[in-house]
Amino acid sequence: MSRAADRYALVADIGGTNTRVALADGLTLVPETVRRYRNADYPGLDAVLRAFLAAEGNVDCWGACVAVAGPVRGGVGELTNVDWRIDAASVARAAQAECVSILNDLQAQGFALGHLAQDKLTPVIAMPEAAPDATRLVVGAGTGVNSATVYHTARGRLVPPAEIGHAGMPIRNAADLRLAAFVETAHGFPGIEDVLSGRGLERIHAWLGHEANDLREARAAEIMAGLADGSDARAEQAAAVYVRIFGAMIGDLALTVLPFGGIYLIGGVATAFGPYLHRFGFTEAFRDKGRFSGFMNNFGVSLVEDDYAALTGCASHLEELR
Repeated sequence: MSRAADRYALVADIGGTNTRVALADGLTLVPETVRRYRNADYPGLDAVLRAFLAAEGNVDCWGACVAVAGPVRGGVGELTNVDWRIDAASVARAAQAECVSILNDLQAQGFALGHLAQDKLTPVIAMPEAAPDATRLVVGAGTGVNSATVYHTARGRLVPPAEIGHAGMPIRNAADLRLAAFVETAHGFPGIEDVLSGRGLERIHAWLGHEANDLREARAAEIMAGLADGSDARAEQAAAVYVRIFGAMIGDLALTVLPFGGIYLIGGVATAFGPYLHRFGFTEAFRDKGRFSGFMNNFGVSLVEDDYAALTGCASHLEELR
């Protein structure tokens, strides 16, 4: 199929295992162009983009935006789990695009807010009335943990990058101290990601076994399966610990950036825990801030269930640059 030159933008979402690529027409993804590539099959992003463009008849794109599951500094992205280095110059060459941007994946999710279908947002805590330009917060829990704050300015949205997953895990009681001591043996520091990522859930499960002198390990998928069918009492205990720490951490972030425009949860682990957040007291943990507990009623929380939100965010970001 022949596509008009300089009408479309190329958008890509690079995860630890797969890369999604698509064409965007303004803010709208072109559904039939969305393709997934396994990172292990390609030496770098350049090869992925060239394969995608060849499949699309070498369409001439006016812009390209790439979301990277890893830190981005000075326009250069480094993937945590893949030995790829992504910079604007190489993306510009591969995509033959005049306007190029490299974002952290959470930044892309932040730019997607306001452009997602309502049926892709599941309320966790009801959203109070807020001004259209109120600050918003995106929190991701999956292979890793991170957040991005979305500020609305006269020049458009500002979504600065962060690496919150590597800050210290919240500690509320003596049990949390013992959990911190248990998980810090892996990296010498008990980070948020060490208890709230997929492998973090596994460590919570293992710690509970350590506490009970009943050592056995389970993968995150096995823990969630045991929780769903009621076959693993420890899975239920692990889920309760996870949800309490998750709620406490997000409550801390809310007080840090005051996202009166809402908090949006993304990622595979966050989505998997969606049905269990109320059961295990997410709201109570989120609002457990002493004399500021009442103030926490100012914040609503929603779960984003849109696999292509980062691609939409990339398209939105490019439109703001146009």
